[in-house]
Amino acid sequence: MQKWICEVCGYIYDPELGDPDNDVAPGTAFEDIPDDWMCPDCGASKDMFEPYEE
Repeated sequence: MQKWICEVCGYIYDPELGDPDNDVAPGTAFEDIPDDWMCPDCGASKDMFEPYEE
């Protein structure tokens, strides 16, 4: 699954890990996260993320 990076702070959303602290279960694709989800590190909106290339 594709990882996504926050353009503001560099947080990487890894779908294999999800974001359990914010009710996003492991295995959740970025596209399936609710639109009102925000970066857990800096609070940036979901549209501030771009695909992460390792």
